[in-house]
Amino acid sequence: MPVPTKGPRLGGSPAHQKMMLANLATSLFEHGKITTTEAKARRLRPFAERLISKARRDDLHHRRQVLRVIRDKGVVHALFSEIGPSYATRPGGYTRITKLGPRKGDNAPMAVIELVEAREFATQVSGRESAAKPAPAPTTPTETEPTETEPTDAEADALDEAPDAEAAKDDVDAAPPDAVPPDDKR
Repeated sequence: MPVPTKGPRLGGSPAHQKMMLANLATSLFEHGKITTTEAKARRLRPFAERLISKARRDDLHHRRQVLRVIRDKGVVHALFSEIGPSYATRPGGYTRITKLGPRKGDNAPMAVIELVEAREFATQVSGRESAAKPAPAPTTPTETEPTETEPTDAEADALDEAPDAEAAKDDVDAAPPDAVPPDDKR
C-alpha cells in the first residue's frame, strides 16, 4: 500500500500532484531534459526512473501500467522503443539533477533534470554484479604504434652506414685476449 506524502504536496491535492508528476514525466521523456524547481525535480526522479524500469521490460502488462500514467501514446512508444532499450544494461540511475540558481521573481531554487547517456555496463558475472566499465574502444593503429613503411633517403643512407659500424665493432671484439691495454688489470 502506498505511503502518503507527508507535509505539503506539489499543487495541493493528491490528484493534482499525481497529474503534475505525470505531466513532468511526459515532458522529460519527450524532450530529454526539463527545467523545474528543485522540489519537483526531486519528486520526479524516482517516479520517472520507475517508469523507465518498466520500459526496460517490454511486455503488455508494463506498457499498460505506463499508459495509466502517461496518456500520450507517442511518448509511451518512444519510451518503450528507444529510451527503455538504451538503458537495458544500466542498473539504475537513469536521471541526473543539476541545480541552477534561484528563479528571478520568486527566488525559487531551480534545477535541470535530464536523462543521462546510456552507456554499456557489464552484466552479472557469477551471481554478483561486476563494476561498471565502459566498452573498450576499438583498436586502430595510432602514431605511437610503428608501421612498416618504405625508408626515406636519409634512413636508407643511415642503414647503409650501419653495417660498416657493426663490422668495426666486430673487429674490436675479435682482438686476441692477450692484447689487453696496460692499465687494465685482470
